[in-house]
Order: sequence, then C-alpha cells, then structure tokens
Amino acid sequence: MNTTKQRLNIEYPLRTKSPNIVWEQISTAHGLERWLADHIEELEDDVISLTWGEVWTEHHTLEAKILERQKNNLIRLQWVNEDDPEAYWEMRIGKSELTDELCLYVTDYALPEDVEDLHDLWDGNMERLHQVSGL
Repeated sequence: MNTTKQRLNIEYPLRTKSPNIVWEQISTAHGLERWLADHIEELEDDVISLTWGEVWTEHHTLEAKILERQKNNLIRLQWVNEDDPEAYWEMRIGKSELTDELCLYVTDYALPEDVEDLHDLWDGNMERLHQVSGL
C-alpha cells in the first residue's frame, strides 16, 4: 500500500471582495467554529483543538499546530499526530487569474485512496462557510 500522501489543491470562488472578512472566518476560533468544526479551542504554542460532535456525547477531536499565519493571506496548519512531515493543510486568500474574483485556495494532503473523500469534505466545509457567512 502506498503511504505517500498526495497534495490536493482546490479553488473556491468567494462572494466578497474583502480579504478581511475571509480572514476572520479562516484564522480565528470563532470564525472556524462557524463552519469547520463544532468546537475550536486555542491552546498554547499556536496549537488549536478541533472537535466534531459535542464533547459530552460521541465526538472526535484533533489538534493542529499553526505553522504559518500571514494576515489577510494564508494560514497553514499541520495535524499534531501527522505521520508525513511534508503534509499540511492551508487556506489561502487570493484572486483568480481568470475571473479576478476573490478565492479561497485550499491545500491538503491525503493518501491516494482518500483524496476523493477529502475533496468531498472540503466541498462540504465550503458549503457551510457560504451558508453561515454568505462568502
């Protein structure tokens, strides 16, 4: 079985022209809690805890270290328990070369057999982001 993760790059057009509004949604616990996970807690040393489900019932929690944060541009994280040192996940704000619209560019890594599921997961995340923020 191939254990090398593949890089996944996805572009999502946004319905805003303001990088500030997008930045608030992708870089703060409050913003991320609205669309990425049910509960997000900022821990020490640039580590955040992401929980899906409610903590008093069945839930799943992962921790991610913030590797890089450039205001109104990008946030890059890596799962604390990541086996692949090259694998990270990133959300970057940029302009589409084709349409000149503001876009959110997502980079993530998955095993070859999980790439389609990861793409579907990000599509669902972005649908929630659109619903809760209008972006």
